[in-house]
Amino acid sequence: MNLAYIPSPSTGVIELGPIPLRGYAFCIIIGVFVAVWFGNKRWIARGGKAGTVADIAVWAVPFGLVGGRLYHVITDYQLYFSDGENWVDAFKIWEGGLGIWGAIALGAVGAWIGCRRRGIPLPAWADALAPGIAFAQAIGRWGNWFNQELYGKPTDLPWAVKISEGANRVEGTYHPTFLYESLWCVGVALLVIWADRRFKLGHGRAFALYVAAYCAGRGWIEYMRVDEAHHVLGLRLNVWTAIVVFVLAVTYIVISAKKRPGREEIVEPDAVRPDEQDGKDSTSEDAPSEESTEDAPGAEATETEAAEPESDGSPQKADRS
Repeated sequence: MNLAYIPSPSTGVIELGPIPLRGYAFCIIIGVFVAVWFGNKRWIARGGKAGTVADIAVWAVPFGLVGGRLYHVITDYQLYFSDGENWVDAFKIWEGGLGIWGAIALGAVGAWIGCRRRGIPLPAWADALAPGIAFAQAIGRWGNWFNQELYGKPTDLPWAVKISEGANRVEGTYHPTFLYESLWCVGVALLVIWADRRFKLGHGRAFALYVAAYCAGRGWIEYMRVDEAHHVLGLRLNVWTAIVVFVLAVTYIVISAKKRPGREEIVEPDAVRPDEQDGKDSTSEDAPSEESTEDAPGAEATETEAAEPESDGSPQKADRS
């Protein structure tokens, strides 16, 4: 008998009057806000303008949600299109089911559209947002806890999650893979922040590091899960996806570092970098004022000479150009 475990909520919905607040959707929304807020801070530090990250996120987030849902429905089509299932459930995103692979892929398309409209390089924007996305995933994974889904194999460890009897699940204590992935994502975010400061990653390499580090953890966490999934050569489909994407991300880091070393100096052409703004302010403070110019030695003589008539007797105005 397991005496210590993580209890699951009795319901994934909190009724606020006539408005149902679903835990899964709440976690996703909070994660998006954290990603945009933290990405905005990093973007400004890189020399961009405040609000640009949010403007582009308006394109990236909807595309990401659609992509994440499409990936889930396509890879788990039997949950919606097999005998006895209702295909309308495929649209019930609040009940869970977002594939991170589809969310990142189609979200990148939305971000590319937003960046193109603003004249901003997508890799630089992705680098600024990378750790924020990892933090968002860490928060979003707790939505699985509310829905009592995507847990691992049975265990009697003191940090096991207690799952109640329900549709397609058996009561018991299981590995809290949602917790494992949440903690892993926090570690990925901290790794990207450290590496970006230490090596000044640019041209999409911070984002690629996030992708590679996430895939490394997702592979072993996915292997622990017991929910239904398609298998290829004995491994779950998502494990193979993690392996392939990991290799692509590492390859991009290596090739990009050789072809485009360093970091972008300008990420938003019409923005003023903080150091440039400081220089501008100091210059304006050091510039002589009109009053000081008038009081400078020789100023009175200059004005007198400028006002003297020329040889033809016609007065000549001083040159103010």
